[in-house]
Amino acid sequence: MQIPRLHPDTIEEVKLRADIVDVISEYVVLRKRGKDFVGLCPFHDEKSPSFTVSQTKQMYYCFGCQAAGNAIKFVMELGKRSFIDVVLDLARRYQVPVQTLEPEQRQELQRQLSLREQLYEVLATSAQFYQHALRQSQGQKAFQYLQSNRQLKEETIQQFGLGYAPAGWETLYRYLVQDKHYPAQILEKAGLIKPRKEGGGYYDVFRDRLMIPIRDVQGRVIAFGGRTLTDEQPKYLNSPETELFSKGKTLFALDRAKGGISQLDGAVVVEGYFDAIALHAAGINNAVASLGTALSLEQVRLILRYTESKQLVLNFDADKAGTNAAERAIGEIAELAYKGEVQLKILNLPDGKDADEYLHSHTSEDYGELLKNAPLWLDWQIQQIIQDRDLKQATDFQQVTQQMVKLLKRIGASEIRKHYVAHCAQILSLGDAGLVRLREENLETQLVGNASVKRQQKPITANVKNYLSSQSPAPPPERSLLEHAEALLLKIYLHCPEQRQAIIDELETRNLEFSLSHHRFLWQNILESTAKEVDLISNLQDRYLELVEDFGLVSNLFHLNEKSQKDILRTPQVIQATLACLERVMREKRSRYFQKLWEKTDPKAEPERDKYYSEAFTSEQRRLQELDRQRKFSITDLI
Repeated sequence: MQIPRLHPDTIEEVKLRADIVDVISEYVVLRKRGKDFVGLCPFHDEKSPSFTVSQTKQMYYCFGCQAAGNAIKFVMELGKRSFIDVVLDLARRYQVPVQTLEPEQRQELQRQLSLREQLYEVLATSAQFYQHALRQSQGQKAFQYLQSNRQLKEETIQQFGLGYAPAGWETLYRYLVQDKHYPAQILEKAGLIKPRKEGGGYYDVFRDRLMIPIRDVQGRVIAFGGRTLTDEQPKYLNSPETELFSKGKTLFALDRAKGGISQLDGAVVVEGYFDAIALHAAGINNAVASLGTALSLEQVRLILRYTESKQLVLNFDADKAGTNAAERAIGEIAELAYKGEVQLKILNLPDGKDADEYLHSHTSEDYGELLKNAPLWLDWQIQQIIQDRDLKQATDFQQVTQQMVKLLKRIGASEIRKHYVAHCAQILSLGDAGLVRLREENLETQLVGNASVKRQQKPITANVKNYLSSQSPAPPPERSLLEHAEALLLKIYLHCPEQRQAIIDELETRNLEFSLSHHRFLWQNILESTAKEVDLISNLQDRYLELVEDFGLVSNLFHLNEKSQKDILRTPQVIQATLACLERVMREKRSRYFQKLWEKTDPKAEPERDKYYSEAFTSEQRRLQELDRQRKFSITDLI
């Protein structure tokens, strides 16, 4: 279909009517400062606001990343949408008549506009129908359920537009098509009816269900959730994906909660519709629900538009399913939390209750106190690791320690990691204060493969001297050799898609990381890229255009010369050689680290610790020699 060319008058009218503060306020918490408004920039990560919106100039500008433009450009950039799509959307919102330059395109344009408008209209009409049915004799069971089981007041029932879908197979269909004369195709596109497989005709998607309207951030009905009043499965049925509704990009009650999230500077995320409704009914008006699915990254970013401190409390059920849901949610947003982009807490209510059940027997103040004392997600995860474990048993102790190390390795900020190393050491010490420091050192030694250890200029003890003279390990690889090895491994990853999983598996299995900062930077961008294998280099090069200085030292890896093309034909051998080089660097760090601890230990006063460090140091030295034997050819010959 040919894209219509909008008349300049239409574009100018949209610019005039679409107030930039009104538009941007839907996505960013803006606060008045002088004659302008300020907030946290949605285009880059920042902790103090540098994003300025001028109502007089109808322009925005970020002093941090230099993003700038008008209301149309803002929506285009934030949503990655086309110019015409944004102009048409704003034209609908601000009731601007749309003109095109070519008269023959006007009919098609009106059809596009009409479709979305008809979907909004038919969904709003359906919501009114369901609300009316709730008050009729056929809806009494549903109404009683809301009042008795859910203990909802009339005011709350009306606020959330709760309703009832009658039990008939074609009740809504007949009302909308025969009485209101909506086309059946519009109802189908809205997710309200489905075509029969045999005999023609349609049937209602929702039948004999309590109906909960799902609204977009502007408060328009875009879908429904239906709860069964019988034993029918599923218990909750959501509308299918439509032109207006995407489950993974929508949060229930966000239209009502966005003001509370902004005011309280934080959000509460629950699983179910009625959990969110109960919280709002209790005056906790910063609650949203995830529509019964694992919380997605897009949903989280949607919430974070309205809070400066990025505080987020996940209040999922305390049963196994709820715990799994919380873990899935953390999995989605873990990197945001590690980077400090989300201040994430986990709230499990007492006795395994959900928010709705809890508020039946407790006050909103009780709930607020639990929110205030909810543990940070790292503390919660540590509790999950040690739950039902007997740390006096060797197997449980070892498994818990391994899981703790795995968690600690992912913490980027050194001060935070240091705090949690000490916290985990306290747990593993089982109340024995004399063991705390030893447990802490043990955790640190397991983490040292991912951390930099400074070389200590201290005298070597006689034991160490004797060992070194007898073993004579190979000297550590020079920086140039390491640079060549890491660069070659990255080249293979970029240009040999079939080897990528093998490289990832080897790095994870051997607990290896890139040592040089520019290689770590490229590897991080590779891992964060969502591009398919064939698009990876193209995707990275697009980032290169945005971050020329950061990518400058690795841009040469995107291209192969004649020699490097020939070298990577021997990928299995080359991968093993480069990995051996990377592991050697890590092992050298660990060796020096154990050497330092061994030198500081008095063998008479602490024989157990002296033995532990001696054996650890010896083990690392042996592994270094083994790695040298594994390297069958020189990396320098390959590049």
